[in-house]
Amino acid sequence: MNRRDLLRESLSSMHGMLDQAVEEMTAEQLNFRPQEGGVSGFFSLWHFVRTEDNVINWVLQQQPTVWLDGGHDEAFGLPRNAQGTGMTEDEANAVLISDVPAFLGYQRKVWEATDSYLATMSDDEFESRQVTVKPLGEMSVWNALFGLCLTHGYRHIGEIEYQRGVQGLGGLTI
Repeated sequence: MNRRDLLRESLSSMHGMLDQAVEEMTAEQLNFRPQEGGVSGFFSLWHFVRTEDNVINWVLQQQPTVWLDGGHDEAFGLPRNAQGTGMTEDEANAVLISDVPAFLGYQRKVWEATDSYLATMSDDEFESRQVTVKPLGEMSVWNALFGLCLTHGYRHIGEIEYQRGVQGLGGLTI
């Protein structure tokens, strides 16, 4: 298996886990914040999906994100360009969802854009091409995809599973 196929298969699996973690959650459950602090499950979801959208579309392809192209910032009343990194606690707490099915529709479009882009990549592009991801700096395409999309996504699945558990919804089936 080459790098491209490994990454496509791994991202598809991670996307499936993330979809499963949130598919039956209500807006109230996604917006819940535990008493001990932290962010809501929706903030984690929104932040990750926006990050992947930015990396795949804006950084790697230098085209508009699904977020902006679809007017999702206006539809959800959420920041146009921010995706959560560097937000204050008050700013993060203001990231709320009311229309879960609509957000999941945006999420599906990002997953599709990711897979479509990866399907066109050559294996040598992963290391030979360098990109700048603000505020992190320059990195290989492989590090942007593997680090900021794949492993980063698993971190946020864990946060959402924690949120599910605190609310008595249970985690994902092992």
